[in-house]
Amino acid sequence: MLGDFITRTLLMLLGYAYPAFECYKTVEKNKVEIEELRFWCQYWIIVAMLSVTERIADIFISWLPMYGEMKLAFIIYLWYPKTKGTGYVYEVLLRPVVAKHETDIDRKLMELKARAWDLVAFYWQHCANFGQTTFVQMLQFLAAQSFRVSSRGSSRRKKKKKKKKKKEEEEEEEEARIHHLNADQSPQANPARSAHQRPQLQQQSIAIFLNLLTLNTYKCRQRMAIRILKPLKTETVKVSYMRLA
Repeated sequence: MLGDFITRTLLMLLGYAYPAFECYKTVEKNKVEIEELRFWCQYWIIVAMLSVTERIADIFISWLPMYGEMKLAFIIYLWYPKTKGTGYVYEVLLRPVVAKHETDIDRKLMELKARAWDLVAFYWQHCANFGQTTFVQMLQFLAAQSFRVSSRGSSRRKKKKKKKKKKEEEEEEEEARIHHLNADQSPQANPARSAHQRPQLQQQSIAIFLNLLTLNTYKCRQRMAIRILKPLKTETVKVSYMRLA
């Protein structure tokens, strides 16, 4: 019992390749013999019918022992010069059946052609409508995505502007407080202020300086701290001022 791969290979060689080469030699002869050409035409008709029917028959009878070998033997029986079973199979088995139902076969083929064209036209129209709808939906989706991106960008810019404005207002408020505090601390502006009130003012200034640490940027803290510490006269404050400057 031959393997499945070997059987299929032999079927391709002995059932298609060799008969095709013999048919080619027959056609290319200077004087073509009608009987030989008719023989090969009958052979290819039988092989075509076998190729169509075996797709269904293999489902039911492929389990039989030596099934592949029997197909190979039948193919060789059809073209082997001593047997030439093509003439017998064609004249006795195939021709009477086909001739009896030839009219019905032609009618069925015409109906199948018409139905096939109708089916192709229907699916073509359906696919065209589906493609058009899908294309429009894709355009709408892209437009919606672009609008979302632009709206997000504008909202982010607005938030940044609000934060920046709020930060500037806070800095202006701190500068105003510092300016007011410096004006109160200067002895020229308040000559009547007593000496025992200066430590309290210095403590307030240092408290404000500590509050400035919550600001965002280091440069802003440095600028504000210098403005606060500059008018003070204590040694600790002088050292802090020198470090910041």
